Amino acid sequence: MSDSSSHPDSSTNRGGATGLQPFGLRAIDTSMRVPAVVFGAMSVLWLFVATLFALITSFKLHTPGFLGQWELLTFGRVQPAYMTMFLYGWATNAGFGVAFWIMARLSRNTLQAGVTLYTAAAFWNVGVLVAIFGILIGHLNPHKWLEMPGYAAPLLFVAFALIAVWAVLTFRFRRSDYSYVSQWYLLAALFWFPAIFGIACLMLVYAPARGVVQSVVGMWYAHNLYALWLTPIGLAAAYYFIPKILGKPVHSYYFAAIAFWTYLVFASWAGTQHLAGGPVPAWIISSGIVGSLLTLFPVVIIGINHHVSMAGNFGKLRTSPTLRFVYFGAVAFTSVSILTAFTAFRSVREVVQFTYFMDGQMQWGIYAWFTMAMFGALYYIMPRVLNREWPSAMLIRLHFWTCASGIVLYVLAMCIGGWIQGIQINNPGAYPDFVDVVGNTMPWLVAGSLAGILLLLGHAAFAIHFFWILLRPEIPDESRSKLFKEPKHMKVAVK
Repeated sequence: MSDSSSHPDSSTNRGGATGLQPFGLRAIDTSMRVPAVVFGAMSVLWLFVATLFALITSFKLHTPGFLGQWELLTFGRVQPAYMTMFLYGWATNAGFGVAFWIMARLSRNTLQAGVTLYTAAAFWNVGVLVAIFGILIGHLNPHKWLEMPGYAAPLLFVAFALIAVWAVLTFRFRRSDYSYVSQWYLLAALFWFPAIFGIACLMLVYAPARGVVQSVVGMWYAHNLYALWLTPIGLAAAYYFIPKILGKPVHSYYFAAIAFWTYLVFASWAGTQHLAGGPVPAWIISSGIVGSLLTLFPVVIIGINHHVSMAGNFGKLRTSPTLRFVYFGAVAFTSVSILTAFTAFRSVREVVQFTYFMDGQMQWGIYAWFTMAMFGALYYIMPRVLNREWPSAMLIRLHFWTCASGIVLYVLAMCIGGWIQGIQINNPGAYPDFVDVVGNTMPWLVAGSLAGILLLLGHAAFAIHFFWILLRPEIPDESRSKLFKEPKHMKVAVK
């Protein structure tokens, strides 16, 4: 099944001239077929393997002896391997595929210099494979989300350089007089990632900084990998697909420029809040707290853009798989941003620091927000680039409900269990034996493993469905015009 209601990429602004006709969109989609399939297929494969590693990690938390006879599968190696697969294998590959398609559509360009993207895909996925192998054999670094060995990073950097060059050239030679908010976020993400990745590798891996500076840089990198790489791609998808499927402009669209600039400025400072209680200058922690609170300003604008636009259109959630996934992610983005601001306060941080609460909050951001948005984007993109229909509505429903219920169960279990854990740790008079505190977390950890099983089921359904559509025959052109119909006008661009 596919979404049948959308606004055209041939959007006009202020009553201007029309843009591409449907056959033009078909040419763009066809030209983007190989990159979308390559990056999409690699992301799905990495997601499934990462889910298996995540389950092993989860089981080890409440059953430490699980697979304990295998040195490669000890917790200290499986957990960073899982996060590396998820962030650099699934999330980044999916983000690349979605970003390429959106950038090409909004730039009115068919694929140019496709060999650049194919080379980048090879370098990136070989780099991720090398990173996973290095972690599993013990060549890992002690920095959150940058545990990969130093010899893997250059492969990733070369791949990203090729991708960034392609994106900039595509935008520079666009066949449109306007730029769109989705393009702003994509270009910002493509600018920020090599900067934060390069700085972090230099100061943490190749020429390590001394003392607590490593902690500051490490937390700055981990936060900005989410806030300035994954989130802008997710926001680009939300700003593109929500109005496209609803067939109407984003509410208060022109305030999106304010949200864009304020988000980039404020969000980049928020990461140091995680160092509360650490041996770092107080002003560094305070700047992170202030950054988290100020980030609520653009989040409110983005929320108005997305949630008010949905008013009166919630019925389309039943018929549009893309809208269902993307809007779930948009709600998660708003809520996790509020939760992050709440946990920034020192009084709250004293309770949740070093507890499972932080893991629940993290997964609400990188999974409930970003991953669900990418699922929705792929459900929209793949039928158009392949000129084929999704084979099974049942698999789409199974995918959504298992993943939605799984991530909600996981986040609730970790946040509630983590909050209780923090209260008990801070009350040594009532819990003098730390083993009692650990034992009290077991029911919540078991619930987390059950949630992981639900997510594995959903990811298996998605993987089967993804490779199934690759084997289906193409639909006739006359059927395509009815299946992928486009409304006539939509004012979304700014000059």
